[in-house]
Amino acid sequence: MAPILTTSDAVDDQTYARPLEARVTHLTLDLDVDFDTHRIGGTAALDIRHRPGAKVIVLDDNGLEIDGIADQHRKALPFKVGARDPKLGSPLAVALRPDTSRIVITYKSAPDAGALQWLTPQQTAGGKMPFLLSQGEAIENRSWIPTQDSPGIRQSWEATIRVPAGMTAVMSAPRPEQPITEGGEGVFNFRMDHPVASYMIALAVGDIAFRSLGPRTGVWAEPATLPAAAAEFSDTEKMVSAAEKLYGPYRWGRYDVLVLPPSFPFGGMENPNMTFLTPTVIAGDKSLVNVVAHELAHSWSGNLATNATWNDGWLNEGMATYAERRIVEALYGEKQADEQIALGIDTLNDAIAAAPAGSPNATRLHTNPKDKGADDSGEIAYEKGSAFLRTIEAIVGRPAFDGWLKGYFNRHAFQPVTSAMFLADIRQNLVKGDPALENKLMLDRWVYQSGIPTNMARPPADTFADQDKAVRAFATRSAVPGGWGSWTTDERLRFLNRLPRKLPTSALDALQSSFRLNESRNSEVRFAWLDLAVANRYDPVVPSLQQFLTSQGRGKFVEPLFKRLAADAAWGAPIARRTYPLARRRYHPVVTRALDPIFVDNPTPKASKNGSK
Repeated sequence: MAPILTTSDAVDDQTYARPLEARVTHLTLDLDVDFDTHRIGGTAALDIRHRPGAKVIVLDDNGLEIDGIADQHRKALPFKVGARDPKLGSPLAVALRPDTSRIVITYKSAPDAGALQWLTPQQTAGGKMPFLLSQGEAIENRSWIPTQDSPGIRQSWEATIRVPAGMTAVMSAPRPEQPITEGGEGVFNFRMDHPVASYMIALAVGDIAFRSLGPRTGVWAEPATLPAAAAEFSDTEKMVSAAEKLYGPYRWGRYDVLVLPPSFPFGGMENPNMTFLTPTVIAGDKSLVNVVAHELAHSWSGNLATNATWNDGWLNEGMATYAERRIVEALYGEKQADEQIALGIDTLNDAIAAAPAGSPNATRLHTNPKDKGADDSGEIAYEKGSAFLRTIEAIVGRPAFDGWLKGYFNRHAFQPVTSAMFLADIRQNLVKGDPALENKLMLDRWVYQSGIPTNMARPPADTFADQDKAVRAFATRSAVPGGWGSWTTDERLRFLNRLPRKLPTSALDALQSSFRLNESRNSEVRFAWLDLAVANRYDPVVPSLQQFLTSQGRGKFVEPLFKRLAADAAWGAPIARRTYPLARRRYHPVVTRALDPIFVDNPTPKASKNGSK
């Protein structure tokens, strides 16, 4: 059983749970998926441990409809749902008897549960069946699972899921037996024997098929998407092997990927055993598969050793970003890894420049919970965290750093960790009392202070020499780069992102006519182009922009584009207002919650939420 940490920095202010008094150790779900009512309902049986004399166990609840709660003897237990916080939901307090070891909750989720998105057949690739997907990180799963929803309270789990006939259910856990048909429904069973954080429980239901990629890897997707997905991610087995050489055995059995409909709000989600992916990473040339490398890296950083609270989200995301680029280097070469590191530094510099004035917490790795929400990790956690680890590697040398990092994951396997624990481990097992090395590393400066320390390791200065030269030529005389056709995706991104934000229409015309950027199949390149075009009120981009915004719901793309449009009252806002009602029905709740406030003066009808129309 994973421990509950007792230090003050491990207290999670994003949960109502009091795990030192009473905690969940195992969760058993028995649920029906109802596409007509947009509800998941049934029972959640929670195995618990509590201190002698504990009178109550507190769970997290966000909109659940509780029909009743009983103990292991089927005797009813009194319970109370507390006042609801807009972000955290409500505490669900369940009375305990001295011998209570299990509580069984009969319940159903609300039709607008924040973790769930219900898609009509028309919103899927195949167009035949509806689709359900969940997204639990950071604190969304409390909207469909009554448990203690904190990354510091790890629990094993199992589930029986009943779905309409002909549909397939997949979850972030192994399926120990073949599905059966029972009373016109498909019945699927899953079991996760390792203790995991509750946000890692994930579900998808729809017209889903499978293709093997290797002895322990495969891809799931809608049949219409499966061939392209299998070709794009054919290197997945090699990625797992490369990661194992770096960080030790892969401890989760299988590693599969699930390509979801384009409404999925993130590039990927590192659910154990099965990474959830957006189809926007299918570029046709494997140029965006670093997203798979990133989510795979979470099998060690995040899933194996997990941040105890969201104030230390960098321990998940920064370490995974560092590991992602090491996997990319092992498979695709040092040049590609260096290019992605350089792009990451660009992103980090932009994030620091955009940080609110007078808010130093915004650029720290270990954050102050009063200044952020659970899901506000942002680019600082990813890119500053990655730069921190890369700097340690540069100072101590790769062999020593790799040995320490492999040991770190082993020492903290299936356990929560904090920044303080990370620093203590590195001091004990790498620094080993060397004052000169301690001074060079600037460990506390990286973790607890704002900005970027002066010792940051950088990629070679000439990583993007050709592209930077092309940027200068285009900025001064609109000289279209002749090398575009041979450039990698990362090189094209460097060029587009480094161009001046204000360009004449003739310059944009030259880019579009030369490279047909409005029609680019590469989502990252197209986004970079659209962002530049919108900044310049470039009318020829509008049809491409509207198609992009209404055909996928990845927050990384749609949120900044809508916000930039809305900020331009004369040109952009009218485009945003006529496009958002069409696009919103495709977006997951985590995206609509970010964008709806922009349109409060012209609200979208609630009926369109979660793809219901």
